[in-house]
Amino acid sequence: MLEVIHQAFGARPAVDPPAAALSDTVDDVLTRLAAAPGVIAEVDGRMVGCLHTSLDGEVGGLHRVSVLPGQRTHGVASTMVRGAGEVLLELGAKRLELLCRKEFPQTCQWWQSHGFRVLRETPLGQILGIDLPARVEAATGEQMQELGRRLAGLLRAGDVVVASGDLGAGKTTLTQGIGAGLDVDGPVISPTFVLSRVHHNRGAGPDLVHVDAYRLGSEAELFDLDLDLTLPDAVTLVEWGAGLAEGLSDSVLQIDIRRSLDPDDETRVVYFFGTGERWQGVDLHQLEKE
Repeated sequence: MLEVIHQAFGARPAVDPPAAALSDTVDDVLTRLAAAPGVIAEVDGRMVGCLHTSLDGEVGGLHRVSVLPGQRTHGVASTMVRGAGEVLLELGAKRLELLCRKEFPQTCQWWQSHGFRVLRETPLGQILGIDLPARVEAATGEQMQELGRRLAGLLRAGDVVVASGDLGAGKTTLTQGIGAGLDVDGPVISPTFVLSRVHHNRGAGPDLVHVDAYRLGSEAELFDLDLDLTLPDAVTLVEWGAGLAEGLSDSVLQIDIRRSLDPDDETRVVYFFGTGERWQGVDLHQLEKE
């Protein structure tokens, strides 16, 4: 890790005061790893990136984010940050923060393009931060539907929700709970063959537009469904929509459902992460409270 840190920071333009990472020793690295987890990235068995973390209450820190010069622009940093976020989330963190030096405005822009926002200014630069996803476990289909009902209480007309997860992970089960919470007509089933289905609200709330993008090959095919016509008055939920449905709105609620690694364990872990102005200030962590 020390070698990667020194190579990564040594390839950057000199700054005043110099980056503390250039003076790191093996003992420094070991001390940080003893206090909080580190993350490494490998390509063909060779370490090409690493970072250190810290934890202060509900705030997780990112430090020494390092990618070898020849491996930049390949998604190494964003993958490491995502992994660090998942680890720190397990340890109780709800937000990630890092320092971006004022001498590197393009780097600060890169972080902001990945969802980080400026929290405060310091003499050295800006402290950037990003809220971590809410994490909820559902051990049964009934619990997954109840989670959907709780989520429905946060949704409103115009919202776009993208649900990801393996086959059978529980995307449709969660959507059934959302439909029940919104009080739309049913039954809510996966629209695999019709691609999209509109469930009208029984009262004054938003409709639910349920889309299955599994068989769609491009964003253009998704837009051919004319979702823009129903978008303003409905909650639009797209299963298998990652990489396709984000263009429907500047603000998207991402849901990632994961199975347990134990084949005998039916528990699902559900992550909720909102992007865009719509979700700023919305406490998705309230979904963690039953």
